[in-house]
Amino acid sequence: MNAPLADRLRPQSMDDIAGQHHLLDQNKPLRHIIESGQIPNMVFYGPSGVGKTTLASIIARQTNRTLRKLNGTTASTADIRNIVNELSGFSGMNGILLYLDEIQYFNKKQQQTLLEFMENGSITLIASTTENPYFYVYSAILSRSTVFEFKPVEKTDVVIAIRRALAVLYNETGEEIDISDQAVEHIAYACGGDVRKAMNALELAVISSPFNGQKRTISMETVQELTQKSAIRYDREGDEHYDLLSAFQKSMRGSDPDAAIHYLARILAADDLPSACRRLMVCACEDVGLANPQIIPIVKAAIDAANMVGLPEARIPLADAVILVAQSPKSNSAYKAIDQAMADIQKGKGGGFPRQLQNKHYDGDDAEVKGQFYLYPHDYPHHWTKQQYLPDDLIGTKYYMPGDNKYERAYQEYWDKIKKSPQ
Repeated sequence: MNAPLADRLRPQSMDDIAGQHHLLDQNKPLRHIIESGQIPNMVFYGPSGVGKTTLASIIARQTNRTLRKLNGTTASTADIRNIVNELSGFSGMNGILLYLDEIQYFNKKQQQTLLEFMENGSITLIASTTENPYFYVYSAILSRSTVFEFKPVEKTDVVIAIRRALAVLYNETGEEIDISDQAVEHIAYACGGDVRKAMNALELAVISSPFNGQKRTISMETVQELTQKSAIRYDREGDEHYDLLSAFQKSMRGSDPDAAIHYLARILAADDLPSACRRLMVCACEDVGLANPQIIPIVKAAIDAANMVGLPEARIPLADAVILVAQSPKSNSAYKAIDQAMADIQKGKGGGFPRQLQNKHYDGDDAEVKGQFYLYPHDYPHHWTKQQYLPDDLIGTKYYMPGDNKYERAYQEYWDKIKKSPQ
C-alpha cells in the first residue's frame, strides 16, 4: 500500500487501459501488431498519464520479452550498452524491449547510438515523448519506427477508472467510501485527460476526508480544493500550448463567440495573458481587418486595459474584445494583399521606383529625360489624378481585392466613380 494508487492500479491488459480506443480497440492496427507478437520499433507520442508506459509493459509481458526502462533526462549511452550486454545472458533469451521515456532529451549523438542496436535487431525500441516526434526525434530513428499518437483520455473513460479505483481501495482497506457522482465527474474533468493525475487526486481526497469508523465521506468541497487548475493541460513550449492558441484564433475567425470565450478562459486559467493578447490582436488585424476599420484601436485599447489591471480582472476587457472580434464581419483582404506583395518581393520583382516618386530633384547627366514630373494629387479635383505608382515591372498588378462588406464596398464604389470620371 506504500506505492501510489496509480501504480497499484496499473492495467495488466490492453482491455484495462483507459481510453486510446483509436489504438487498442478490436480490429485496430496497433492491437493486431501487439497480438501478433511481431513488435516493430515504435514511438509513442502523447501527453503524460495516458497509458504509454503501461502499454509498453503489457507488450513486454505478452511477448515474453525482458523490459528495460530508461529516461531520456538521466540515461547515458553507457546505460544503453549495458542493456545490450544483457543479450548474452538469461534475461536476453527472448529479446529485450527497451522503453525509452522522454526521448526528446537524448541528444543527436545519443539517439544515433540507438540506431546501431535497432539496425541489428539487438533490441526492440519503444520510445515515448510528450513533444511532437517529427520535431524532436532524430529522423533516422523515425524512419525505422512507427509513430502512434496517444490522446488525452475522455472524461467518461476516466470516470470508469475512478470507479475501479474506488473498488480497489475498498478491497484494500475494508472502508466504505462515500463520494457523489458529481464529485467523481469533477475529478474526471479536472484531470485534463491524465488518468494518473485523477488517481492521485482521488487518493488525496480519500486520505484527507474524515472516517467515522464505518465509511469515509468525500465532499465536493474537498475535491474542488484538491483539483484547482488541474484541468489545464498547458505547457508553453509544447503542442498543447499551440493547439489551444490555434483553437482560440480559429474560433474568433469562425465567428463563434462561445468557443472563443471558452478558449480564452483556458488560456487565462493558465495565467498566459501575453499569448491571449497577442492572438487577439493578430485576429483583429488579420481576420476582421477592413470589414470593421475601428476594430484595431478598440482591441488595442482592451489589451492595454487588460495589461494595466492584470489578472484576474484582465479577463473582462479581453472578453469584450474577443466577443467583438468574433461577432464582427470578416475580411482578410489586407492580409492577402500584403502576403502577395511579399511573395513578389521574394521573387525579385519590383526593383526601382517610378521617377516621379523619387525623393530627389536633380537629374544626373545620364538621365535621358530630365525632370521629376510628380503630380501633386491635392491640386486636382477629388484630390486624385492618374499617374504611375508601381515599379515598371509590376504595372497593372492587383494586390488588394476589396472584401464583400459595407466599408470596403463603399470605398470601392467611391474610387470607381472618381477614377472613371474625366480628368
